[in-house]
Amino acid sequence: MSPASTGASTVVGAESVVPVVPVVDSRMTPGGPGYRRMSFALFLAGVATFALLYSTQALLPLISGEFGVAASEASWTVAAATGGLAVFVLPMSALSERFGRRTVMTGSLAVAVTVGLLVPFAPSLTALVVLRAVQGAALAGLPASATAYLAEEVRPKALVTAIGLFVAGNSVGGMSGRVITGWVAQEWGWRAAVGVIGAIAVVCAVAFRLLLPAPRHFRAGSLRPRVLARTVRDHLSNPLLCRLYAIGALFMTVFGGVYTVIGYRLTEAPFSLPQGVIGSIFLVYLVGTVSASTAGRLVGRLGRRGALYLAGGTTATGLALTLAGSLVPVLLGLVLITAGFFAGHAVASSAVSKTATAGRAQASALYQSAYYIGSSAGSTVGALAFHAGGWAGTVLVGLLAVLGVVTITVFGTRAARVAARRAPVPAH
Repeated sequence: MSPASTGASTVVGAESVVPVVPVVDSRMTPGGPGYRRMSFALFLAGVATFALLYSTQALLPLISGEFGVAASEASWTVAAATGGLAVFVLPMSALSERFGRRTVMTGSLAVAVTVGLLVPFAPSLTALVVLRAVQGAALAGLPASATAYLAEEVRPKALVTAIGLFVAGNSVGGMSGRVITGWVAQEWGWRAAVGVIGAIAVVCAVAFRLLLPAPRHFRAGSLRPRVLARTVRDHLSNPLLCRLYAIGALFMTVFGGVYTVIGYRLTEAPFSLPQGVIGSIFLVYLVGTVSASTAGRLVGRLGRRGALYLAGGTTATGLALTLAGSLVPVLLGLVLITAGFFAGHAVASSAVSKTATAGRAQASALYQSAYYIGSSAGSTVGALAFHAGGWAGTVLVGLLAVLGVVTITVFGTRAARVAARRAPVPAH
């Protein structure tokens, strides 16, 4: 049979005929084998992660009531979880390089859901905070490994869509966890509510492990602390990356503070809303999903800094509206805060990936660490401000954080102009 009849090409030499085999990209693509299973598995992992991470946020007034503590103390059940994630996300990213993405994600979910089943039985606030810190540390393996798994197993053209599904799972998990806990707690208390979230997370974790295809393109690396330390040092010495980390942390300070304290405000006069209705307020997260998805178009029209100015202005306007004494402007304010936060977060996080030319996994891990440090700081400081000065105190903390975002962005704009003036003019 001739070469033409087999479909293979040949290179004819003096002594032999060597077939040239075309290179086939075996990574997954939409419609291809395993892609749908992989997408649904990571969607479920995102749901479990964020449902567990923020499971107590809508329940803080009830936790305060049972343990007889102020908002600032109860808020540690949120801050401990996000703080644990912030501290462990970088080490987990290194472990995934050595032991594999699927292994680390599976182990992380297993530990997190096990702790989640213990949380309803916490005998004291201290025990609850410790369990939540362990849970957050375990969940650090998910954001540290999921995007790396996708980058290795999915073709580049399909990567944005695949990551989008994982982020959608994060959003749905964060929203549904708060809504479900609100309605369950209204009938049966906060312990039953976090127990339901734990059970849902167990189902998601088991389905994730059964559905996620085995990695085919992972190549194990070695755990070399010196190399990791050098990469981290290089990123932290990059002024632009540091500005982006700070912006992510400040945006999350606003968001964490507002949504940690808003439940306390809405249970008080003049609102006096029941727990189920307060939990449903978190449906506002759907606005954030939309604003995050349009961030790319904003950057295309306004540039990165213009988009950050718009996001900051939107967030500040929303904060001001929440000072009103009626429910409608407060809800509108929450919509604007959520839209501004998600847009700013999307712009800053995508800029990190574009800025880092090497060690992107570590650059993203550092951003996530700063982001969750901001969440912990916002939860704690926002609650302290509420205790000291009411809702106006929490709003003041948020406005100061937005001012920080604007100041950093202005500084970045000036730095870019100086760099442009100093750039050598190409010879003609």
